[in-house]
Amino acid sequence: MLTVHLTRPRGAFLLVASAWLLALVAAVLPVPPAWRVGALLGLGGVIAVAAWGGRRWLWQRMAHLRRQQAQWQLEAGVFTHAREGIMITDPQGRIVDVNAAFERLTGYTRQELVGHSPRLLDSGQHPPAYFEHQWQELKQTGLWQGEVWDRHKGGSLIATQQTISAVRDAAGRVTHFISLMSDITRLKDQERRLEHTAHYDALTGLPNRVLLADRLRQALALAPRRGLRVAVVYLDLDGFKAVNDAHGHEVGDRLLVGLANRMHQALREGDTLARLGGDEFVAVLQDLPDAHACEPLLQRLLWAASLPYDVGELTLQVSASLGVTLYPQDEEVDSDQLLRQADQAMYAAKLQGKNRYVVFDAVRDRALRGHIASVEGMRQALGRHEMVLHYQPQVNLRTGEVVGLEALVRWQHPERGLLAPAEFLPAVHDHPLECSLGQWVLESVVAQRAAWHRQGVRLPISVNISARHLQQPGFIDDLQNLLGQYPDLNPADLVLEVLESSALEDLLGVSRIMADGERRGFCFALDDFGTGYSTLTYLKRLPVAKLKIDQSFVRNLLEDPDDLAILQGVIGLAQAFGREVVAEGVETEAHGSALLWLGCDVAQGYGIAHPMPAEAVAGWTREWRAPRAWWTKDAGPSGFTA
Repeated sequence: MLTVHLTRPRGAFLLVASAWLLALVAAVLPVPPAWRVGALLGLGGVIAVAAWGGRRWLWQRMAHLRRQQAQWQLEAGVFTHAREGIMITDPQGRIVDVNAAFERLTGYTRQELVGHSPRLLDSGQHPPAYFEHQWQELKQTGLWQGEVWDRHKGGSLIATQQTISAVRDAAGRVTHFISLMSDITRLKDQERRLEHTAHYDALTGLPNRVLLADRLRQALALAPRRGLRVAVVYLDLDGFKAVNDAHGHEVGDRLLVGLANRMHQALREGDTLARLGGDEFVAVLQDLPDAHACEPLLQRLLWAASLPYDVGELTLQVSASLGVTLYPQDEEVDSDQLLRQADQAMYAAKLQGKNRYVVFDAVRDRALRGHIASVEGMRQALGRHEMVLHYQPQVNLRTGEVVGLEALVRWQHPERGLLAPAEFLPAVHDHPLECSLGQWVLESVVAQRAAWHRQGVRLPISVNISARHLQQPGFIDDLQNLLGQYPDLNPADLVLEVLESSALEDLLGVSRIMADGERRGFCFALDDFGTGYSTLTYLKRLPVAKLKIDQSFVRNLLEDPDDLAILQGVIGLAQAFGREVVAEGVETEAHGSALLWLGCDVAQGYGIAHPMPAEAVAGWTREWRAPRAWWTKDAGPSGFTA
């Protein structure tokens, strides 16, 4: 107990006072001398002990002050030398102090900040509700953490990671707020760059597949609420591979960038154009009041893709094939299904001659789904011998003579009946099975030609050959070997029709194959002539004997002066190059008369005969008679002036 008391100044004082009082009493009262000596000795001891305890307390107090001073110096050093910006405010939010790092971070000096509100740094990037939530959380929990965009004194934006803490006194009242700020501007810039890389195509700057999926999902969610429609457009450039092969990938990339920018500008502000890769793009057209509202935009896309584009000293020109599908549909479909539908329609556009758009027919797709939607379905159809050939006659309008036949493939579907090529060929376009189907057609045509030859029917037969099939290694050798099985057949009686647009995609390769076939006696025709580009430039390089004028020009020649002018030019061009002209799409007697006046003698079309089974050909050729107006020399088309 004595030791405890001696460690405290007040206890030592009381002890000394008690000892003095005892000594005084011993001196005054009549006590033995020994007691007085003892009292004095006790007084001296007490004084010594008290002095020793006071010195110990003083040493402890001084040590405590030294530790407290060191702590204050440490805290001051942290405030001064910290790399993070530190701001101290009073309970009302006025700045009391900032450290040097805060000054460097914001560009403001301490004198410019003290006494002001932190709103001096407001960047305008956050809504008022953001700071209201911050203040409410501080009041409730005494702590807030988050990211804040501030504005530097120089005007630039700075991103900071902030932690704000409330400082309270012993009574629990807030005396200050301390904010720690770290500069994360570079980190945010890097995040933006990574986000841009993740969502945008590196070459063209257009949205990529990831961002396209998000935009498409949002468009599909909003369309039913607004009572509007969305069009998904799958776009593939025609002839781009030839540009890459002829001029290299650097030129091809520059062409892609230019066309992407031009097509993007052709759309509206709210629409999306994304690049999937290569020369494939997808456009999402929003807020369409009806299905026809997208047609002007589709025409603008076709126009933007087909205009010539200068790359250095080169002037390049391609076109585009567009497949379109619309949402919502009668059945529920998701974004992946819409993309597949648009892709399928795009292939149909290529089969129909390219540089056009085809709208996906959802009703027909539902009827055929599960039967011809996959390559496997086509492979099974070939294996089950469900493919058949029909033949459409070609006649000389002037003499009435049947001069040839065109073989056209059909699918005799066991459930859906006879299907036209447009309903199943897109499924195998540019697929190895396309070559298998083409080989089956050639073998069937050659066998049928031999059978007709024995019956006395000796007519050339035209066969459509896909670009992929034509460019298979050894195509001409295989064809010659096939004809070698029928010694009575002449190679010239087999006319191989190649789409003009397909031939121009690889002009050098196709012309080399055609030249090889021509040397061996085969005859080539350029199908859908007039629908491709650079026809005048490249026609002389392709060893073709016949030019087939696309039916789209023939069908409207009686009403459309432009189609008439194209026909006149094509027929004149063919005559200049010594090529025979065959016109497709003769629907009426008047069409035939008009073609005769223009100098085109050979034609085919529904006005002459529909495609028919092989067994009907012999009877039809015996009974066919041309209209009198075609072979009467002094007759001409009523109301037509050539």
